[in-house]
Amino acid sequence: MKIIVNGETAEIRAGTLAELLSELGYADAIVATAVNGAMVRAVRRDATPIATGDRVEILAPMQGG
Repeated sequence: MKIIVNGETAEIRAGTLAELLSELGYADAIVATAVNGAMVRAVRRDATPIATGDRVEILAPMQGG
């Protein structure tokens, strides 16, 4: 299915947000996630479905000073 990930069109097979993170190589990463503008906590990712046309944001923490 086609979705938007961080502003870019992506063709994915994942059915949940957790599966999407794994498919994109973020399975073990500490990231913040949002689906269609709503933040999704890590504990809810397995239960958060992804559908055609969804907009997903994946944000990694930045270090620096």
